[in-house]
Amino acid sequence: MENKKEFGLIGYPLGHSYSKTYFTNKFSDLGISHAIYHTFPLTDITKLHNLVKAQKNLVGLNVTTPYKELVIPYLNEHDPLVLRVGTVNVISIFRDGDNYGLKGYNTDVDGLRKLLSGAINRREVSALILGSGGSAKTTAFVLKEMGVPYKFVSRKPGSNDTISYQFLNQRVVSENKLIINATPVGMHPMFHDFPAIPYEGISENHICVDLVYNPPQTQFMKKCAAQGAYTQNGEVMLFEQADKAWDIWQRDVM
Repeated sequence: MENKKEFGLIGYPLGHSYSKTYFTNKFSDLGISHAIYHTFPLTDITKLHNLVKAQKNLVGLNVTTPYKELVIPYLNEHDPLVLRVGTVNVISIFRDGDNYGLKGYNTDVDGLRKLLSGAINRREVSALILGSGGSAKTTAFVLKEMGVPYKFVSRKPGSNDTISYQFLNQRVVSENKLIINATPVGMHPMFHDFPAIPYEGISENHICVDLVYNPPQTQFMKKCAAQGAYTQNGEVMLFEQADKAWDIWQRDVM
Protein backbone atom coordinates (compact mmCIF):
# COMPACT_ATOMS: atom_id res chain seq x y z
CA MET A 1 0.00 0.00 0.00
CA GLU A 2 1.33 3.43 -0.96
CA ASN A 3 2.08 5.98 1.74
CA LYS A 4 -0.69 8.47 2.31
CA LYS A 5 -0.06 11.90 0.79
CA GLU A 6 -1.90 14.88 2.23
CA PHE A 7 -2.40 18.27 0.63
CA GLY A 8 -4.25 21.34 1.75
CA LEU A 9 -5.09 25.00 1.55
CA ILE A 10 -3.99 27.67 4.03
CA GLY A 11 -5.64 31.07 4.33
CA TYR A 12 -8.30 32.81 6.38
CA PRO A 13 -11.23 32.59 6.04
CA LEU A 14 -11.71 29.64 3.71
CA GLY A 15 -15.49 29.28 3.43
CA HIS A 16 -15.41 30.51 -0.17
CA SER A 17 -12.82 28.03 -1.43
CA TYR A 18 -13.43 25.40 -4.12
CA SER A 19 -9.95 23.88 -3.80
CA LYS A 20 -10.92 20.90 -1.64
CA THR A 21 -13.70 19.88 -4.01
CA TYR A 22 -11.46 20.41 -7.03
CA PHE A 23 -8.55 18.29 -5.80
CA THR A 24 -10.76 15.61 -4.23
CA ASN A 25 -12.43 15.17 -7.62
CA LYS A 26 -9.04 15.18 -9.38
CA PHE A 27 -7.67 12.44 -7.10
CA SER A 28 -10.81 10.38 -7.73
CA ASP A 29 -10.67 10.89 -11.50
CA LEU A 30 -7.01 9.84 -11.56
CA GLY A 31 -7.64 6.80 -9.38
CA ILE A 32 -5.31 8.08 -6.64
CA SER A 33 -6.63 6.57 -3.42
CA HIS A 34 -3.70 7.48 -1.20
CA ALA A 35 -4.07 11.29 -1.54
CA ILE A 36 -6.37 13.53 0.49
CA TYR A 37 -6.97 17.27 0.50
CA HIS A 38 -7.80 19.41 3.56
CA THR A 39 -8.55 23.03 4.31
CA PHE A 40 -6.49 24.65 7.08
CA PRO A 41 -7.97 28.01 8.13
CA LEU A 42 -4.89 29.52 9.76
CA THR A 43 -5.67 32.60 11.82
CA ASP A 44 -1.99 33.58 11.80
CA ILE A 45 0.80 32.68 9.38
CA THR A 46 3.14 32.11 12.35
CA LYS A 47 1.23 28.84 12.89
CA LEU A 48 2.45 27.41 9.58
CA HIS A 49 5.38 25.43 10.94
CA ASN A 50 3.26 24.00 13.77
CA LEU A 51 0.82 22.77 11.12
CA VAL A 52 3.55 21.16 9.02
CA LYS A 53 5.07 19.47 12.07
CA ALA A 54 1.70 18.16 13.28
CA GLN A 55 0.54 16.85 9.87
CA LYS A 56 3.26 14.27 9.21
CA ASN A 57 1.87 13.25 5.80
CA LEU A 58 1.38 16.78 4.53
CA VAL A 59 3.43 17.27 1.35
CA GLY A 60 1.74 20.14 -0.50
CA LEU A 61 -0.09 23.37 0.25
CA ASN A 62 -2.01 25.94 -1.70
CA VAL A 63 -1.87 29.47 -0.28
CA THR A 64 -4.66 32.02 -0.49
CA THR A 65 -5.62 35.36 1.04
CA PRO A 66 -4.14 36.88 3.16
CA TYR A 67 -0.87 34.90 3.16
CA LYS A 68 0.45 34.96 -0.43
CA GLU A 69 3.07 37.55 0.52
CA LEU A 70 3.37 36.86 4.25
CA VAL A 71 4.32 33.21 3.73
CA ILE A 72 7.55 33.94 1.86
CA PRO A 73 9.83 34.42 4.93
CA TYR A 74 8.71 30.98 6.20
CA LEU A 75 10.04 29.16 3.13
CA ASN A 76 13.42 27.46 2.82
CA GLU A 77 13.60 28.15 -0.91
CA HIS A 78 11.46 29.36 -3.75
CA ASP A 79 11.19 29.27 -7.50
CA PRO A 80 12.87 32.27 -9.21
CA LEU A 81 9.45 33.53 -10.39
CA VAL A 82 8.48 34.16 -6.77
CA LEU A 83 11.09 36.93 -6.43
CA ARG A 84 9.90 38.56 -9.64
CA VAL A 85 6.21 38.53 -8.66
CA GLY A 86 6.48 38.81 -4.89
CA THR A 87 3.81 36.22 -4.07
CA VAL A 88 3.46 32.48 -3.46
CA ASN A 89 0.37 30.31 -3.91
CA VAL A 90 1.88 26.79 -3.97
CA ILE A 91 4.25 25.06 -1.54
CA SER A 92 5.95 21.68 -1.83
CA ILE A 93 7.01 20.08 1.45
CA PHE A 94 10.10 17.87 1.21
CA ARG A 95 10.37 15.45 4.15
CA ASP A 96 13.22 13.39 5.54
CA GLY A 97 12.06 11.83 8.77
CA ASP A 98 11.25 14.64 11.20
CA ASN A 99 13.11 17.17 9.04
CA TYR A 100 11.39 19.05 6.26
CA GLY A 101 11.87 21.91 3.83
CA LEU A 102 9.34 24.23 2.19
CA LYS A 103 9.67 25.42 -1.40
CA GLY A 104 7.35 28.09 -2.78
CA TYR A 105 6.01 28.59 -6.29
CA ASN A 106 3.62 30.92 -8.08
CA THR A 107 1.07 29.34 -10.43
CA ASP A 108 -1.35 32.26 -10.15
CA VAL A 109 0.67 33.81 -12.97
CA ASP A 110 -0.25 30.89 -15.24
CA GLY A 111 -3.90 31.25 -14.27
CA LEU A 112 -3.96 34.99 -14.87
CA ARG A 113 -2.18 34.69 -18.21
CA LYS A 114 -4.89 32.35 -19.42
CA LEU A 115 -7.73 34.41 -17.95
CA LEU A 116 -6.57 37.80 -19.20
CA SER A 117 -5.38 36.67 -22.63
CA GLY A 118 -8.84 35.23 -23.19
CA ALA A 119 -10.64 38.32 -21.89
CA ILE A 120 -8.52 40.99 -23.59
CA ASN A 121 -8.22 39.10 -26.90
CA ARG A 122 -5.51 41.41 -28.29
CA ARG A 123 -7.43 44.62 -27.68
CA GLU A 124 -5.32 47.65 -26.86
CA VAL A 125 -6.43 48.76 -23.42
CA SER A 126 -5.10 50.31 -20.24
CA ALA A 127 -6.11 48.87 -16.88
CA LEU A 128 -7.16 49.75 -13.37
CA ILE A 129 -6.28 47.09 -10.80
CA LEU A 130 -8.54 47.34 -7.77
CA GLY A 131 -6.46 46.42 -4.73
CA SER A 132 -2.81 46.40 -3.69
CA GLY A 133 -2.33 42.96 -2.10
CA GLY A 134 -0.87 39.72 -3.41
CA SER A 135 -3.45 39.17 -6.16
CA ALA A 136 -3.01 42.75 -7.34
CA LYS A 137 0.78 42.27 -7.53
CA THR A 138 0.37 39.13 -9.61
CA THR A 139 -2.11 40.92 -11.87
CA ALA A 140 0.34 43.77 -12.40
CA PHE A 141 3.12 41.30 -13.26
CA VAL A 142 1.01 39.62 -15.96
CA LEU A 143 -0.26 42.91 -17.40
CA LYS A 144 3.33 44.14 -17.67
CA GLU A 145 4.25 40.93 -19.51
CA MET A 146 1.35 41.58 -21.89
CA GLY A 147 2.35 45.19 -22.47
CA VAL A 148 -0.82 46.56 -20.88
CA PRO A 149 -0.31 49.82 -18.93
CA TYR A 150 -2.01 49.87 -15.53
CA LYS A 151 -2.56 51.74 -12.30
CA PHE A 152 -3.53 50.38 -8.91
CA VAL A 153 -6.59 51.67 -7.07
CA SER A 154 -6.07 51.45 -3.31
CA ARG A 155 -7.21 52.87 -0.01
CA LYS A 156 -3.56 53.68 0.68
CA PRO A 157 -1.94 55.30 -2.34
CA GLY A 158 1.80 55.44 -1.95
CA SER A 159 3.29 55.98 -5.39
CA ASN A 160 2.69 57.47 -8.81
CA ASP A 161 1.16 54.22 -10.09
CA THR A 162 -1.59 54.21 -7.45
CA ILE A 163 -4.88 56.12 -7.30
CA SER A 164 -6.90 56.50 -4.12
CA TYR A 165 -10.51 55.31 -4.20
CA GLN A 166 -11.28 58.77 -2.85
CA PHE A 167 -9.96 60.44 -6.01
CA LEU A 168 -11.08 57.82 -8.55
CA ASN A 169 -13.56 59.61 -10.78
CA GLN A 170 -15.80 58.81 -13.74
CA ARG A 171 -13.30 60.18 -16.25
CA VAL A 172 -10.47 57.90 -15.07
CA VAL A 173 -12.76 54.87 -15.13
CA SER A 174 -14.00 55.72 -18.62
CA GLU A 175 -10.43 56.13 -19.94
CA ASN A 176 -9.25 52.72 -18.68
CA LYS A 177 -11.15 50.04 -20.54
CA LEU A 178 -9.92 47.09 -18.46
CA ILE A 179 -11.03 47.01 -14.80
CA ILE A 180 -9.80 44.12 -12.65
CA ASN A 181 -11.08 43.47 -9.14
CA ALA A 182 -8.08 41.91 -7.37
CA THR A 183 -9.64 42.28 -3.90
CA PRO A 184 -11.81 39.79 -1.99
CA VAL A 185 -14.65 42.34 -1.88
CA GLY A 186 -17.86 40.59 -2.92
CA MET A 187 -16.58 37.10 -2.18
CA HIS A 188 -18.81 34.55 -0.41
CA PRO A 189 -20.32 35.04 2.14
CA MET A 190 -20.15 38.85 1.69
CA PHE A 191 -21.70 38.60 -1.77
CA HIS A 192 -23.70 41.84 -1.40
CA ASP A 193 -20.49 43.91 -1.26
CA PHE A 194 -18.77 45.52 -4.24
CA PRO A 195 -15.78 47.83 -4.81
CA ALA A 196 -16.64 51.51 -4.40
CA ILE A 197 -15.89 52.86 -7.87
CA PRO A 198 -17.90 55.23 -10.14
CA TYR A 199 -19.67 52.59 -12.24
CA GLU A 200 -21.25 55.29 -14.41
CA GLY A 201 -17.84 55.57 -16.11
CA ILE A 202 -18.10 52.01 -17.42
CA SER A 203 -19.43 51.43 -20.95
CA GLU A 204 -20.00 48.70 -23.50
CA ASN A 205 -16.35 49.15 -24.49
CA HIS A 206 -15.11 47.97 -21.08
CA ILE A 207 -13.79 44.58 -20.00
CA CYS A 208 -14.42 43.99 -16.30
CA VAL A 209 -12.74 41.02 -14.66
CA ASP A 210 -13.33 39.83 -11.09
CA LEU A 211 -10.75 37.39 -9.72
CA VAL A 212 -13.43 36.19 -7.29
CA TYR A 213 -15.13 32.97 -8.47
CA ASN A 214 -17.57 32.40 -5.61
CA PRO A 215 -20.25 33.61 -6.25
CA PRO A 216 -19.92 33.05 -10.03
CA GLN A 217 -21.43 36.48 -10.72
CA THR A 218 -20.42 39.09 -8.18
CA GLN A 219 -22.12 42.41 -7.53
CA PHE A 220 -19.13 44.06 -9.22
CA MET A 221 -19.79 42.02 -12.36
CA LYS A 222 -23.52 42.72 -12.24
CA LYS A 223 -23.00 46.47 -11.92
CA CYS A 224 -20.49 46.49 -14.77
CA ALA A 225 -22.73 44.34 -16.97
CA ALA A 226 -25.60 46.74 -16.33
CA GLN A 227 -23.44 49.41 -18.00
CA GLY A 228 -22.95 47.16 -21.03
CA ALA A 229 -19.47 45.88 -20.19
CA TYR A 230 -18.11 42.41 -20.93
CA THR A 231 -17.57 40.61 -17.59
CA GLN A 232 -15.53 37.58 -16.56
CA ASN A 233 -15.00 35.89 -13.19
CA GLY A 234 -11.91 34.12 -11.87
CA GLU A 235 -12.90 30.52 -12.58
CA VAL A 236 -10.49 30.12 -15.51
CA MET A 237 -7.66 31.32 -13.29
CA LEU A 238 -8.70 28.97 -10.48
CA PHE A 239 -8.60 25.85 -12.65
CA GLU A 240 -5.40 26.76 -14.48
CA GLN A 241 -3.40 27.59 -11.34
CA ALA A 242 -4.67 24.41 -9.66
CA ASP A 243 -3.65 22.25 -12.62
CA LYS A 244 -0.18 23.83 -12.61
CA ALA A 245 0.08 23.24 -8.85
CA TRP A 246 -0.71 19.58 -9.40
CA ASP A 247 2.02 19.36 -12.06
CA ILE A 248 4.50 20.72 -9.49
CA TRP A 249 3.41 18.30 -6.76
CA GLN A 250 3.57 15.32 -9.12
CA ARG A 251 7.17 16.24 -9.87
CA ASP A 252 8.23 17.16 -6.34
CA VAL A 253 6.42 14.95 -3.85
CA MET A 254 4.35 12.21 -5.45
